[in-house]
Amino acid sequence: MLTYILAMTTAPTRTSTIQEFDCVAALTQFVGQPAITSAPLLIDQEMINRFAQATHDHQWIHVDPARAMAYSPYQNTIAHGFLVLSLLTYWQTSCIAFPGAVMALNYGFDKIRFTAPVVAGSHVSARFALTQVAETKPAHARCTWDVTVNAENASRPSVYAEWHILVQYEDGSET
Repeated sequence: MLTYILAMTTAPTRTSTIQEFDCVAALTQFVGQPAITSAPLLIDQEMINRFAQATHDHQWIHVDPARAMAYSPYQNTIAHGFLVLSLLTYWQTSCIAFPGAVMALNYGFDKIRFTAPVVAGSHVSARFALTQVAETKPAHARCTWDVTVNAENASRPSVYAEWHILVQYEDGSET
C-alpha cells in the first residue's frame, strides 16, 4: 500500500474539526461549501531559524531580532514566505482527512501571493475552500483548494494560493 504522503510523523494538534472525505463523490459534493479552518500553529523564532538553516536563507529580516527591531518596518523578524507556504501540509492535515485513500500527493500551485508578513511569535492558521474536483480515473481525484493563510491579529491574510492535490482511493486495482 502506498504511503499517505501528506501524513506527518508527528500528528498535528487537533484543535479544529476534521473534515473527512472518504471517496471522490464526497469531495465532489463538498465543492462550494464553506471553507475549512485549520488548527493554529505558533511560528516562533526557533522555527524561523531552523528553516533558515535548512534553506541557507539567513537574511537578517528573518534571523536577526535586534537588527529587525531597529530597521524593519515590522519591528520584529518575519517568517520566510516559503516557510509559511511549506506549512500548508501541516494545516491541511489538522483539519482535512482522506480515510480510505492510499495516497494524497501535492500536485502543485497556481496564483501564490505573499500579501502580508508573518511576524515571529504569531499564531497562524489556514482556511481551505474546495473549488474543483476532477475525477481523472476511477477512484482518483485532482482537487483544487483556494487557501488563505491568516496570522492572528493581522489586518489582512499572509498568503493566498490555489493548491492542487491528487487523491487516490482504494479501488481494488494494483498501483
